[in-house]
Amino acid sequence: MTHILQQTLDGSHTIYIPEMDEHYHSTNGAVQEARHIYISKAYNFSQVPQPVVFEVGFGTGLNTLLTALEAERLQRKTLYVTIEKYPLEKNEWTQLNYPQLLGIECEKLFESLHSAEWNKSVAISPYFTVHKIHADLSQFPHIPMADVIYFDAFAPNKQASMWTAEIFSYLYFHTNPNGVLTTYCAKGDVRRALQAVGYQVERTDGPPGKREMLRGIKLA
Repeated sequence: MTHILQQTLDGSHTIYIPEMDEHYHSTNGAVQEARHIYISKAYNFSQVPQPVVFEVGFGTGLNTLLTALEAERLQRKTLYVTIEKYPLEKNEWTQLNYPQLLGIECEKLFESLHSAEWNKSVAISPYFTVHKIHADLSQFPHIPMADVIYFDAFAPNKQASMWTAEIFSYLYFHTNPNGVLTTYCAKGDVRRALQAVGYQVERTDGPPGKREMLRGIKLA
């Protein structure tokens, strides 16, 4: 599929796929969106001292980069597992401007995350280990039990196979007690599907340009 680099309203890049009419991140601000939904509402919301994070959709690597930076800031040892069926090519991810916006010191970190070998745990720093799985989540590969889940698949009307009861049930089974799942999508049928598999779901304030988002918790 065609990948077109675009700048969002906070100055950070996203990628547009014309064949799907879909963006990897919000056009209202890619970095703002990721920080709000996944760092503030999930990673920092979790009380687990040394969390396992599972991300659905490595994509541009933005969520991974922001989590790695936060883990370093908090000195919070984190195992970050992420799954991606179609990784970006090097000539694509090297054009993304996240290191320039977040601090040039992020350039080496961003490169390390993208260059990390697939299907292998790679220690990026004393506080952050990444394990990238090159697979299709709908094939239900082996994943670890997670304390935090970032559900960042393409929108339900673009990638319906990722928003099924089977997928949510699989994720619920792999969520530790008191684990948290967040997603940008606030659709009623997604909320009901998450509730049906066992999550306690709440609507909470969304990032710039979006009124609400969803957060699910697996009660102990």
